[in-house]
Amino acid sequence: TSSAMKTSQLPSTPSPSSEPPATNPDYMAKEEDFSKLPSELAHVDWTKPISWGKHHPYPPSEDPTSNNHGDTTTDSGDTPTTTAPPLPLIPENTPPTFKPPHQALTFHVHATSGRARYTTLHLPHGPISTPVFMPVGTKGTLKGLTPMDVTESEALNHQIILANTYHLALQPGTELIRDAGETGGLHEFMGWDRNILTDSGGFQMVSLLKLAEITEEGVTFDNPFKDSDDDKEICAENDGGDGVPVDEDEGKDTTTTTSRKRPSPTTSTDTSKSQRMLLRPEDSIHHQNNIGSDIIMALDDVVSSVSDDNTRFKIATYRTLRWLDRCFSAHRRPHDQNLFPIVQGGLDTTPGGLRDICLAGFRLRDDKAPGYAIGGLAGGESKDEFWRVVHHCCSALPDAKPRYLMGVGYPLDLVVCTALGVDMYDCVYPTRTARFGVALVDGEAPGTLRLKGHGCAEDYRVIMEGCKCMACCDGNGDGGGYTRARLHAMLKNDNPLAVSLVTHHNLAYMMTLNRRMRDAIKNDTYGDFSRSFVRDQYRGKENGGQDVPSWVKDALHAAGITLDK
Repeated sequence: TSSAMKTSQLPSTPSPSSEPPATNPDYMAKEEDFSKLPSELAHVDWTKPISWGKHHPYPPSEDPTSNNHGDTTTDSGDTPTTTAPPLPLIPENTPPTFKPPHQALTFHVHATSGRARYTTLHLPHGPISTPVFMPVGTKGTLKGLTPMDVTESEALNHQIILANTYHLALQPGTELIRDAGETGGLHEFMGWDRNILTDSGGFQMVSLLKLAEITEEGVTFDNPFKDSDDDKEICAENDGGDGVPVDEDEGKDTTTTTSRKRPSPTTSTDTSKSQRMLLRPEDSIHHQNNIGSDIIMALDDVVSSVSDDNTRFKIATYRTLRWLDRCFSAHRRPHDQNLFPIVQGGLDTTPGGLRDICLAGFRLRDDKAPGYAIGGLAGGESKDEFWRVVHHCCSALPDAKPRYLMGVGYPLDLVVCTALGVDMYDCVYPTRTARFGVALVDGEAPGTLRLKGHGCAEDYRVIMEGCKCMACCDGNGDGGGYTRARLHAMLKNDNPLAVSLVTHHNLAYMMTLNRRMRDAIKNDTYGDFSRSFVRDQYRGKENGGQDVPSWVKDALHAAGITLDK
């Protein structure tokens, strides 16, 4: 049964204003105050963990306004210990109740295994089972696939995809999307009747930094479509960190410009060469209201995770809180769109550090947030730093709301971060890597098969036995399919069908992984599942493979999972 909202369940949707709201000066800071702790956090006790709405196996919340302080018991040595109460579990297939304060979202946790959760996230366009990986359709399409390829395939059957506000605002423009068809919005524009999440454009502050000017008002981008030799996008020459070139519009934007003039305020999204685009929090929300996505993201001030500018990180963290207030104020469709804040603060997880400051600010605004995202990662930081930030945020954020880890999509990362308590993921990796002839497979790390390699030229096996994607099976799903040798030849000849087939396979691999994780959580065997997955990728040097990275061991240990069993 679908939990998609019926028209009668929702208030009538007002037509979004043709212009975004003006900047509210109450939420603007003076330059001399950029690095000052927000006044609402002046009385926070930073010696205590920042957390709220926590349940077992986490320690009880330290939120002074919460009644969730747990029960005091004694251990075998008669030492008093405090445990948080168990998380209330809701049976599967329980109908959603869309009601204030978050009348466009219902979150049901069905089972837990350690800190991993199996849940259903009910949204206006239907239910989503988590843990879930969301494919990225930056400009409102999954390259090489039609919506029918996604919805009518048992191997995929995605309930949610991601699109990017910045790119859609540039082309084709969100006003055009708003006015599409009878109902308007991106669902109508792209022929997609399931859920959509849109990023706010904050990531482009990092990926298009050479095009951006960031101020208290917002971020202004130079037009990336300038027609000069110095301003052309350079994509195929760049490497995305995984040995696969970065593709246009996805992954890390690599557009560059020589223009560094101070921006003049304009909210125009005209892509003519003379235009520059100002993206304020109000503009980002206005565009996302036009797009009509089910989950929209707050515009945050994003700094590259590998930056060593501590002052810039502090300014960005404090500004993220002010911009969040502006986003909430500008949001015109809270009855059918869910606005998620994004936790920032760099890699600082020290007590009272920047992540804590951002989390404490969100705790004060919790009544307005139906869910939360963890941002500012997957930008080149070490894996040890990466997992510690994820662990820190999951230990703080409330357990009765969904947690979304932005820009993360390597299969191993999903397995580890789900153990730490993450519910939702997105990344261009599976689809981008497919366009370069790289398939995701089980087995030894990195878990990829390079179909353009010589080893596949005379290999008459399918990509992966048992896979139900349209590359590995015939139309009836009972065998046949395209051999590695055939795909090798097609890719070598730049046959676009081969790219579509490998894209379909990679997304099917991710969906199968999601189902396996959910099944393990339902059976309370996630520890065994994660151990098996890690050992499959890392057989150990004594067995001719690689040893398990220390960060994987440490992260799983923090989640209560020991690999030595």
